Amino acid sequence: MGRRAQASWVCAGGCQDAAEPWVNSRALRAPLLPVFLFLLLLAAPGARAAGYETCPRVKPNKLNVHLVAHTHDDVGWLKTVDQYFYGIHNEIQHAGVQYILDSVISALQEDPNRRFIYVEIAFFSRWWHQQTNATQEIVRNLVRQGRLEFVNGGWVMNDEATTYYGAIVDQMTLGLRFLKDTFGNDGRPHVAWHIDPFGHSREQASLFAQMGFDGFFLGRIDYEDKQIRVERREMEQMWRGSTSLKPPTADLFTGVLPNNYNPPEKLCWDMLCTDSPVVEDPRSPEYNAKSLVDYFLKLATSQGQQYRTNHTIMTMGSDFQYENANLWFKNLDKLIRLVNAQQANGSGIHVLYSTPACYLWELHKANLTWSVKKDDFFPYADGPHMFWTGFYTSRPALKRFERLSYKFLQVCNQLEALAGPAASQGPYGSGNCAPLNEAMAVLQHHDAVTGTARQLVAEDYARQLSEGWGPSEVLLSNALARLSGSKKTFTFCRDLNISICPLSQKSASFQVILYNPLGRKVDHMVRLPVSKSSFHVKDPSGQTVPNSVVVVPSAEPQEHYPELVFSASVPALGFSIYSVTKISHQKPSIPLPNSISRKFRSRFRVLAIENEYIRATFNPDTGFLTEIRNKDKNLLLPVNQSFFWYGASSGDLESWQTSGAYIFRPEGRKPYPVSHYAQIRLVKTPLVQELHQNFSAWCSQVVRLYQGQRHLELEWTVGPIPVGEGWGKEVISRFDTPLKTNGLFYTDSNGREILQRKRDYRPTWELDLWEPVAGNYYPVNTRIYIKDRNMQLTVLTDRSQGGSSLGNGSLELMVHRRLVKDDGRGLQEPLKENGSGLVARGRHLVLLDRVGEAAAGHRLLAEKEVLAPQVVLAPDGGALYHPQATPRMQFSGLRRELPPSVHLLTLARWGLNKLLLRFEHQFTVWEDSGRNLSAPVTLDLRDLFSSFTITHVQETTLAANQPRASASRLQWTVKDGPTPHPAPFTLDPSSITLQPMEIRTFVALVQWKGGWTL
Repeated sequence: MGRRAQASWVCAGGCQDAAEPWVNSRALRAPLLPVFLFLLLLAAPGARAAGYETCPRVKPNKLNVHLVAHTHDDVGWLKTVDQYFYGIHNEIQHAGVQYILDSVISALQEDPNRRFIYVEIAFFSRWWHQQTNATQEIVRNLVRQGRLEFVNGGWVMNDEATTYYGAIVDQMTLGLRFLKDTFGNDGRPHVAWHIDPFGHSREQASLFAQMGFDGFFLGRIDYEDKQIRVERREMEQMWRGSTSLKPPTADLFTGVLPNNYNPPEKLCWDMLCTDSPVVEDPRSPEYNAKSLVDYFLKLATSQGQQYRTNHTIMTMGSDFQYENANLWFKNLDKLIRLVNAQQANGSGIHVLYSTPACYLWELHKANLTWSVKKDDFFPYADGPHMFWTGFYTSRPALKRFERLSYKFLQVCNQLEALAGPAASQGPYGSGNCAPLNEAMAVLQHHDAVTGTARQLVAEDYARQLSEGWGPSEVLLSNALARLSGSKKTFTFCRDLNISICPLSQKSASFQVILYNPLGRKVDHMVRLPVSKSSFHVKDPSGQTVPNSVVVVPSAEPQEHYPELVFSASVPALGFSIYSVTKISHQKPSIPLPNSISRKFRSRFRVLAIENEYIRATFNPDTGFLTEIRNKDKNLLLPVNQSFFWYGASSGDLESWQTSGAYIFRPEGRKPYPVSHYAQIRLVKTPLVQELHQNFSAWCSQVVRLYQGQRHLELEWTVGPIPVGEGWGKEVISRFDTPLKTNGLFYTDSNGREILQRKRDYRPTWELDLWEPVAGNYYPVNTRIYIKDRNMQLTVLTDRSQGGSSLGNGSLELMVHRRLVKDDGRGLQEPLKENGSGLVARGRHLVLLDRVGEAAAGHRLLAEKEVLAPQVVLAPDGGALYHPQATPRMQFSGLRRELPPSVHLLTLARWGLNKLLLRFEHQFTVWEDSGRNLSAPVTLDLRDLFSSFTITHVQETTLAANQPRASASRLQWTVKDGPTPHPAPFTLDPSSITLQPMEIRTFVALVQWKGGWTL
């Protein structure tokens, strides 16, 4: 079964393949026998745990210096992905990944002692498919021997601040699956490697731990944090990634690299470097071997004192290095030989080619007790005035496109799974989710969704997403035709955010198909641009649905854009089809927005919008929101909301540092108001009430309440931000309340668990803060909130943004930024967004609730916001999919709804008759004890789905690249007590229990109803 030690397979009810342990769900009426398949990892001295057999020998009585030869290859930054791979436009940046891999493979063959690590599978997979069979076999041998080691193994090295956890899991799964399919267990990474992301989230550590990684190495952490760690010798410790998952499930050994990810000073021997090579001929006037060896011995000794064992690590490589690998390896060969020769003279230094996994193995063998970290590594600063908190918001339009594409990818995956083979090959041609899957994986790169790439690269990222939508739309059309029984001309209106959809605007009648990717029924307000008319709307059963036509005002006083609004109900994991007909004979009765001038506002005693649950009150003089009342809970909170902007620093006497794509550095502590009052228009219909606020020519907002809605919706539009005066602007939406928050506020971590933040404070060191605004900003992926003893105000976002609470009772989110200076982090281009600037439109959802009852509301609403129903249009009519078929107006892929605390994270095709399933418990242990949403939940998978039957099931680790039954991780000892061993593994598909925050992953053999096979 290969080189690495394997656990025995156990099958119950029959196996389809000897290499895969499947549990037969047809024979589950009798309880299954438990499967105990854990490896003993605390091995005897000198032994190797599974996956570490090829590690080099070290010298126990020496300081062992592990040299790690590596390249860091950004999947887009100054150049596009293709330009980097092929080496195009080297005048921008000299980089050609295909040549790096060619050169490294050649150099590794010359000396069996040499080792190299590689990370970015987006590049490696492309290179691999261009190689001959002979070259591929050479690479397989290098991987088998441990001399070419993959670390991390994701499609990209993802960002950790602006990424959603589901997208992280998807991109890691894509990369790790390629490695497994190509190299088997030999290619499985044991170490996570995030050397360049700009800060690190706790949820990332939790996800990596659940993927089965033994350790995690970081490059960038806050400069003050690193200094303290060096002094305390805490460069390595255990990171506890969850407050809910029982240790060691989310515990991950984490090490901070000594030099970010660059070589030590004077020791860079790449073609891009200028350091002198090793000259060991004493007759040469350039002879420098002795001085370099002496320098290295002092460097190693000094660095070794920062770490706790007799092992230390040095990264020998950097961005796009090793295009001529011979330069690096020839000098490293000499350095190793010359330094080790000094042992004969009493030197205590031993230097060797190594890898992060082999270094980690030696740390594990040291059998020390390690401290535990429970917070995260945000925000990141590399100097007193240099906080990397601007990228939390940079390029908000790209961030929104990425979030929408995540939803569309999940819809594509689910419909492919529900419809079976007919989705891939159907009446509309060949459809495929793979291009969008790869594009989304690329967007998780730490210079993509972050908004920190050059303009031309950002446009290329958007191009990849857009092109990925095309094959997915074909697949959705095939699947909807198959499941509905009717072939229609399905239309995907991508411009609904700017009220454009030709089919709904021009057709006398059309159908609205809503697909719900959640495991529970949802009610959704549909909003479509239409012509100026009245409409008749029918639900799937033919019943009339109330509707309204709401006019959206434009910048032109006489121009108004009508939008049809109606409420739709969509079943779990399914669709509903609504019919819309224009009533041509009926005179339209459209409530126009009432513009209320400042002169006549005094006539309004109270200016408000409300429904049965919420009342929002506005100041008649300013037009600003002033109060929110939760009528259902009898809560009243004064809330003043408006827009402000920080002036972007251009440098000052304290520091040259400017605001840029990465860095947020405001000019002063207080922002400027966009306006002191807003022009307002009021719209009231039976279904929706809106107040339209116009603050300036480039900033406006609609405050909206739909019937039956328990939250307030704020749809903001900002841009193009004026910078004509030469001053960049960073625009925020701020909420001010009288809540006594004591400097505390709360943000999510990649959309999952919540972390408490405290103003001007870090949990692990005494903070010396020079930038009181930027230094208190944190990433907000889906939500941020403040609270006192009684009330909680929560704001949900529709994309990643930066946010903070800079005063008691205050909460702010940065929504857009446009800058005129570069911040000196290599981009060499200001964040001007096409020069003329871009308009960004988004939504904030505001909830007011009682403390202790708010968690269920904001977590479930965040789920609905990320995975809102997908709207597809079609003209009336359409041929039958099969002559004998009956058209279906409503469909659910589930036989029963999932419990509120359970989310179907993944339902996707995985191979021949196989599907990938992930179920997660989306509440923490403390969030909602009142409604019992934090309690464990048990599912029966056997007959859960309506369109297919699960015949066999295997549980895997989170990234689906290891069977859970045979997966094991290195066990560590920590200061707050011994780490317990994982509970014995059992699998019974009739009783799948999810603990709070647990994600369980399954590969299932299935048979589709109607005889479909893949």
